[in-house]
Amino acid sequence: MAGRLFSQRGYYGTSIRDIAAAIRLQGGSLYAHIASKEELLWEIVDEAAQAFLSGLEPIVRSERPPLEKLRMAVAAHIRVVTERQDAAVVFNHEWRALSPKRRSEILARRDAYEALFREILREGIAAGVFRADLDVPLITRFILTALNGVAVWYHPKGPLSPDQIAEAFSDWAVRGLVRSESPSADP
Repeated sequence: MAGRLFSQRGYYGTSIRDIAAAIRLQGGSLYAHIASKEELLWEIVDEAAQAFLSGLEPIVRSERPPLEKLRMAVAAHIRVVTERQDAAVVFNHEWRALSPKRRSEILARRDAYEALFREILREGIAAGVFRADLDVPLITRFILTALNGVAVWYHPKGPLSPDQIAEAFSDWAVRGLVRSESPSADP
């Protein structure tokens, strides 16, 4: 419930009383279950960070070709933002409210996640599948920004399933990355 409220109202716009009321407790009673509002934020952000990393790490470590890895990475990311939509929004927008130590921890995990995406892109460049002129850090941010935006507008009853969204996003990413003369690149 805290995740939904933080997602809709923001961390600073959500009070402990709001959270307690949503789960039908008195404001002070909630402290019997949690140490602080930040503790709730940490649990949400930490869970989302772990979901992102655990979905991507096996893909990057696999022996699959870079193009397939990229498609799978996009699908894994879309899966997290659609299955854990509130947590994904909170992870992407509210992590700044964490204490400095926890904020540093999340930034390190976010950086590790981005590094995994960059690894896929660099592998594709080295294999001659992706264009050699790519600015890998910039392209990584472009892709992740687009993928993270899905959490804001996705609706489970909307016209597109998570798989359809992942396929479309993968196709768009691939068209921009693949060398036109690459024989092994089938967008």
